[in-house]
Amino acid sequence: MTIPVVLVHGLRTSRTMWRAQVEALAAYGCRALAVDLPGHGARRGERFTLDGAVAAVAAGVDAVGGRALVVGLSLGGYTAIAHAARHPEQVAGLVAASCSTRPLAVLVDGWSVLARGIARLPDAGAGLNQGMVDRVLSAEAARDVAAGGFALDVVDDALREMRAADPVADLARVCAPVWLVNGRYDHFRGEERRFLRACREGRLVVVPGATHLVSLTAPVRFTRVLLDVVDAVSAREAAGARV
Repeated sequence: MTIPVVLVHGLRTSRTMWRAQVEALAAYGCRALAVDLPGHGARRGERFTLDGAVAAVAAGVDAVGGRALVVGLSLGGYTAIAHAARHPEQVAGLVAASCSTRPLAVLVDGWSVLARGIARLPDAGAGLNQGMVDRVLSAEAARDVAAGGFALDVVDDALREMRAADPVADLARVCAPVWLVNGRYDHFRGEERRFLRACREGRLVVVPGATHLVSLTAPVRFTRVLLDVVDAVSAREAAGARV
């Protein structure tokens, strides 16, 4: 039986960023559910907390049967790691994409200063955000991320919550197999070897030509990786069930 998949989006985006992967997984015969984190997508207006984000992932896993392959990108990757450490019984496998740098205070505080400056712009940074989307994504990927709206007002909350996150320590507690998936030109892959060493059972996949938003900038390559992981985790679960 194919393992279900729960997908967790990045900062400011929503579950709609996973459209291509959800469709590919469905065509593969795999049940897939993309969730919205607090403050994003259908949950815009809520305050973002890491506890609330982990709870959203847990609810998503419950919705697909109580055990799943959890896939997260960027903020969603950090959230997925925290969820796997707190709820091992729910996680058959973990794909943590674009999140192989510790959220150290010096880095997070620098991003916070920049984010507050952008938030004070007359349009709260909407034009800057759209310009970045148009510059780095294909027209199709840009439509996917825009479909759920952009949560421009959640950045400060998310960065504050990330200051308390410890993904390396969390990875050391994860019993399930972990795949770290990074774009070749991702600025968040600086500590991927440290993250890999923290895993009990870890693998590192670097996607050629891709940047930080690896599932959007290299959707075909990323989806191929994801389908390979689905096969590996499904086989592992089936073997465990036979023991």
